[in-house]
Amino acid sequence: MIHQELLEKLSQITDEEQSILDGRTGIDRALYVSGGGNVIEAEKLLEKGKLITIRPHTRFVHFPEHTHNYVEVVYMCQGQTVHYVNGTRIELKAGELLFLGQGAKQEIEAASEGDIAVNFIILPQFFDRPIEMISERETPLHRFLVECLGGASGSPGYLYFKVADVLPIQNLVENLLWTMFSDVPNKRSMNQMTMGLLFTHLVNQSERLAYESKEEEMILEVFRYIEDHYQSGSLADLADKMHYDFYWLSRQIKRRTGKTYTELVREKRLSQAAYLLQNTTLNVDRIGEMVGYSNMSFFHDIFQKEFGMTPKKYRDQQR
Repeated sequence: MIHQELLEKLSQITDEEQSILDGRTGIDRALYVSGGGNVIEAEKLLEKGKLITIRPHTRFVHFPEHTHNYVEVVYMCQGQTVHYVNGTRIELKAGELLFLGQGAKQEIEAASEGDIAVNFIILPQFFDRPIEMISERETPLHRFLVECLGGASGSPGYLYFKVADVLPIQNLVENLLWTMFSDVPNKRSMNQMTMGLLFTHLVNQSERLAYESKEEEMILEVFRYIEDHYQSGSLADLADKMHYDFYWLSRQIKRRTGKTYTELVREKRLSQAAYLLQNTTLNVDRIGEMVGYSNMSFFHDIFQKEFGMTPKKYRDQQR
């Protein structure tokens, strides 16, 4: 449950909401867009030079379909709001998070006074440091999430996390809100580090992602399997777990990711090996064994092919 003091700040009736309640106006388009377009502009909401800001979601009014030229993160503090994102109905409940990439189409039903949501308005460059924090061990799963956030071609363009009962995530969002409301030194750096920690937790909670389609759910389940079983898992075991035909699943993975199952596993293994080389003093051959290779000559060869140097040279260079 969000701290009461924060909730009271976010619950206050704004001038815009009072005008709506008084019947003087509906949505004041001048607050959001220029001219007759339907793209809500960061320039309207962010002070010059800032990369991130927050604003309470405007209640009592229906927002017709629109897009943003920034990344929006909606956190439901209390109650619920109903969103339609790329045509999919999402009932956002207290404690849940909705990330909207640039270009995602959003429509929002009118909220009541007790439905308190906060919108984080974020320019893409703000995410450079948070993404760097999770990409030390870039994996297919990490890349899937980052591409969704960035609205990459073929991605759903949004991420809906049902994480109301995950205490670390709730604490990190509350930390972001406290920092945004406070006048503290190094605010941008603090917010970026907090967002990086939030990303790390969300990656670890990917099973709590709500899916737009069965196909999307399938490919994310493949990524999660690789994340957990990259040392010794097999496509045959995965197909059996998912109750799919081996050859059909193999084709779907290639079609959806552009890579074979074997290539995705190799990518994960080498990423983990690079992380261990950089962050531990374990013997190089021991690291090769830990990430799933029994043939050390093969491990050294494919590592050099991927990184352009031997594992030992990679370790020395990183340090």
